[in-house]
Amino acid sequence: MDTATNSLMVQPIWRIIDQSSLGPQFEAKQSFAIDDTLCASVGKSESPPTARTWVHHDTVVLGIQDTKLPYLKDGVEYLKSKGYHVIVRNSGGLAVVLDKGVMNISLILPDLEKGIDINRGYDAMVELIKSMLKEHGDKVEAREITGSYCPGSYDLSINGKKFAGISQRRLRGGVAVQIYLCVSGSGEERAGHIREFYRHALKGEQTKFTFPTIIPETMSSLNDLLHEHFTIETVLFELLTSLKQYSNQLIPSSLTGDEQLLFETNLVRMIERNEKVFSKLADN
Repeated sequence: MDTATNSLMVQPIWRIIDQSSLGPQFEAKQSFAIDDTLCASVGKSESPPTARTWVHHDTVVLGIQDTKLPYLKDGVEYLKSKGYHVIVRNSGGLAVVLDKGVMNISLILPDLEKGIDINRGYDAMVELIKSMLKEHGDKVEAREITGSYCPGSYDLSINGKKFAGISQRRLRGGVAVQIYLCVSGSGEERAGHIREFYRHALKGEQTKFTFPTIIPETMSSLNDLLHEHFTIETVLFELLTSLKQYSNQLIPSSLTGDEQLLFETNLVRMIERNEKVFSKLADN
């Protein structure tokens, strides 16, 4: 494996925060507040670069653009009827599905004096995932998969079927590169729910922003694509094994006292953002 020193993955220390087994009570609003908190710590050099893993159960995370859908209330009611919690994240992108078969990984890096070029952040995550998949890594392509939900130029796919999407958030001197990795379960089924969400929320109306036309067959999971039996636990093991190749030291960790205080402030912001969106729906 190439561990060239210009790779963002090569760090003296990687701090590890594993929140992949906290269960259904762990809400996605908390996750986005935690990543904002870690951006501040890493940005001020109070924390080394950090890899955080997280899993949320039966949640659809909307992007800011999704809140402008003309019939958003109907779309949200459809998702709730299918048993999903619905939240709005504090960054761009579009709707994604999180459940017990989806591993999320955040890499929190300092945005150095010269700044981390946005593609370097994406490239670091692609490099990490290819390393984690070992002998399957060369099958992974990074390109937009038309017909997938939340499409982007760094969709990860195998044989044209998307199993992961990457986003970035820059805040307070830190960069959070986030990926959702569909490990197990049906990618088609997840995409089918998002297709129906947009059908209910658009009702065929033309909008300034073009929302994706979802083709469920473009989405899959690692297990279906590779005929493997990955679990969240085995993916976590592969992540830690890969990080060891990039670093002299892995430090298991949780939030510090100062981080906990900032997290609580960030969580209030997330809750207020969501209340603002969903209270408007209640008024309609």
